[in-house]
Amino acid sequence: MHGFATTEFQLVLLRRMADFHPEPVEAALHRLGATRAGMREANKRWQAMLRSPRFPHGARRYAAVLGPPEAVLPRRIGDLDCTVQQWALPLWPDLRFEILLGPGGGASPPWNEWLVRAPGSAPPRLRTLEDLLPWSCVVADVGAAFPPAAPREGSAPTRWQLDFTAPDAAGRLHSCTADFTWGLLQEVRTTGTAPGTDPA
Repeated sequence: MHGFATTEFQLVLLRRMADFHPEPVEAALHRLGATRAGMREANKRWQAMLRSPRFPHGARRYAAVLGPPEAVLPRRIGDLDCTVQQWALPLWPDLRFEILLGPGGGASPPWNEWLVRAPGSAPPRLRTLEDLLPWSCVVADVGAAFPPAAPREGSAPTRWQLDFTAPDAAGRLHSCTADFTWGLLQEVRTTGTAPGTDPA
């Protein structure tokens, strides 16, 4: 873990996002004073650490890299008493990196690991498809703006999808699928005109 801290962890998150939109990733790399080669190396080191028996497990993994969590909060999931831990990341000041821990506590693998809206941070105004810009919002923002949104697993453990219906600027409703990496919106695809909507 020598030399692996918040900056390198942000590079790990960026590595998965680069598959969708290289432009904001390049801008983020510039802000961090990093390169694409450095991003790939950070991701390679992170994957090697995950496989190492000496690397801490569960929540301790993130505390070892990011330091103590900014917030530790109870969360009720059905009949289960769970816990979330959150960390601030400089690249996304209005968001927090959050892990969801089951009743087993920090020794067990997190149930979820993603970026969420920071407490006190207002979500963007999402009214139409045109408002859904890459990196502008997280899963919960879209779900709240366009209910009822149906979550689906993405193509990799760090990816999620939401199926929902949203209007375009002209008011026509569309069936949509949003793709998220580490909880951050990457792109929205329209999969057809919503039933009952005049496509004209």
